[in-house]
This record gives sequence, C-alpha cells and structure tokens, in this order.
Amino acid sequence: MKIEIIKRTRITMKTVIMAGMLILALSACNQKPETAEESGSQEENAEGGLTTVVLTAQQFNALKMKVDTLAKRNFSSVVVANGQLEVLPQNEASVTAIIGANITSIEVYEGKKVNKGQVLAYLSHPDLLNLQTRYLNAWNQLQYADKEYQRQKRLYEEQVGSGKDFQKIQSDFLSLTGEVKNLEAQLKLLKLDPEKIKQGNIVEQVPVISPINGFIEKVNVKTGQYVDPQMQMFEIINNDHIHADLMVFEKDVHKVKEGQNVTFSIESVPGETLSAKIFAVGKSFEQNPKAVHVHAEIENKKGLLISGMYITGRISTGENYSYALPEGAIVSENGKQVIFISEQDKDSWKFSPLEVITGQKENGIVETKLLSPLKKGTLVAMNNAYYLLSEMKKSETGEE
Repeated sequence: MKIEIIKRTRITMKTVIMAGMLILALSACNQKPETAEESGSQEENAEGGLTTVVLTAQQFNALKMKVDTLAKRNFSSVVVANGQLEVLPQNEASVTAIIGANITSIEVYEGKKVNKGQVLAYLSHPDLLNLQTRYLNAWNQLQYADKEYQRQKRLYEEQVGSGKDFQKIQSDFLSLTGEVKNLEAQLKLLKLDPEKIKQGNIVEQVPVISPINGFIEKVNVKTGQYVDPQMQMFEIINNDHIHADLMVFEKDVHKVKEGQNVTFSIESVPGETLSAKIFAVGKSFEQNPKAVHVHAEIENKKGLLISGMYITGRISTGENYSYALPEGAIVSENGKQVIFISEQDKDSWKFSPLEVITGQKENGIVETKLLSPLKKGTLVAMNNAYYLLSEMKKSETGEE
C-alpha cells in the first residue's frame, strides 16, 4: 500500500513538472526578446540602416546645435554665363599730346588716382612758342584792322570814302578775325589762356590734362621723349562704374531680359557673393563663341574690382519656391542625402535620420525635396549633420 502511494506521488510530481515546463515554453514563444524589440525600433527609425542618436542638453549646447522648422526659399531658374568685369567706353580715356612736342616732366605713375583737370605731364617745343607768338601778332593786327574798318565804314556811309577801299579793309578785317579765333581755339585745346598771352605772357611749356576721374592704367611715354599729336601718352580708367559683362549663348538668349538679377563671385573678394542687375542685352551675336553680351550693373561693390577680371554669373530667370536647408544640415551616406529630424525629450534631444533629395545650391543654402510630407511643426537639425552621422555609426558598431 505504501509503495503504491509513493508511485502515484511520483507520477503526479512528474505531471506537474511537465505541465510547468510546457507553460514556460508557451510563455516564451508568446514573448518577444528584448533585443528583437530594440532591432524593430531601429528599423522603424532607420534611414539606410542608421539608428537614432540621443544628445544630452549639455552635449546639445556644447555642439551649438541649431534646430528649426523647414522653410521655403526662392530657388530661381538660372542661366549660367561666363564673362568679365568691364567699364563703359565713356569711363575710359586715352590722352594724347594734341601737338607734337617733347615731354619735360611726367607727374603721375601707373595706378595713381587722378581727377578730371589734373596735370599728367608737361610738354615743350619751339612750335608751342611760335603758336603763342602768332596769336599775339594776329591779335594786335586785328586791333589795328578793327579801327581802320570802323573808320572806312563811317566814311563809306557818309559817302566820303570809296567803296573799293571799304571792301578791301572789310575783307582784311574778317580774315584776321577768323585767324585769331582759329589760333585762340588751338591755345584753348592746349589749356593755354589767350587773355594772358594778349598781355605778353608767353609760356614755355604746356600741361597735359586728365579728361576724366579715374586711375592711371598705362604710362606709354618717358621724360624727354618726342610725342606726335596722335600718340597715346596715358590711358585712364574709372572703375567707379565697373559692371559685369556676361556672354549668354544662343540657346539661353530668349530667357534673359533687362531687370533680371545676377549673382557672381570673384577671387579678389573671397567668400563674398556680389549681386548685379541687367541693364542692357546685346542685339547682335559674337561669332566665336556665338553669344550675346549682357551688361549688369553691380549693386554691392566690395573689394578690389578691376576691369578684365573673369567671373561666372548666375542669371535668375524665374521663381521656384522649395524647402531649403544649410549645407551643414545635410550629409551624404551610401549615395543618399540625409537630414535629421529633431525631438526634445525632457533634458535630452533625439535625432532621427531622414532621406531627402537635394537640388540647387545658392550661397551655402541647398534646395531640399522631401520624399514624404512632415507633420506641421517638425523640427530639423540645421547643423552638425556629419557629427550626428558619425555618432550613429558608432552606436551601430558598438563603439564607445
């Protein structure tokens, strides 16, 4: 009897143990492992296999993180055109001697700023002295001829003098008047004062005067050199009115018109973008290459702008409003462009990657196209995208 009870007890215990093991096995089958749950969370938040990273408030501030909502910006349709800086013809001057003479002194040098009317050099030559002497003699003869003309005219009107004598003195008077005016005009071209010469003040040298404000671009003469009237002694340029001269190819000419905005940069102003506005579009093609000149007035002149500097301009020809982010907010990973969605959680910030498509880039701002809409008010990291990507890769590989 005692043996039978023991056997029954063993069977019951065995049954309980097996039932317990079965319950535990069923429970284990219904429960997901912790690691599997975490893996599913990463996959949900992942973008190209990347995980989410969390920054403490201290890390957030140390990195000077910036977060904000996406905003739209006008990315205009553009025509890219090469060219150079130029000045209009009226802002350049070639200075000649007007009369053949020798250079006694040069008062300027290349690069020197000059004002309109400033003396550039002095000339001397016997012909200059002869010109002043001829003018003085002709003017004195004119004074005598004027008096004789008035006397003969009065006699002729009173019918005392002969008409022949009056006509001869009249002819001599008019001829001398013309000669004096001609010589006087020549003196004025040489910047000499006829009134002083009438008083007997003969000058030995004459000045060469700057016709415009600007800078001496070239000095083509030397002291003592004889210069012909047509020789270019100095070249002057006024860069105050420098402008962008762009060459637009035939296929893009129909897109360009006056009033459109242009942006460009030059090496003399590193890191700066200059803006201009088109004020004239050429009406004929250059043949090599076949393109039209487009002239744009520079609006924010900065740094050293010199005629002849090469530029690449972007002409805005239309409007295209799209989301935009700074370059530092976008990072490339496995051929994809990624930004980071931001979310604050008490004393920490969570950053999750999001794939986007990038477009135009202007002044460090990149056109950003979303693959799916974001909820209103969603925050996006505006900088340090490369750092966030590095931290996520560390998290994936288990690096500290």
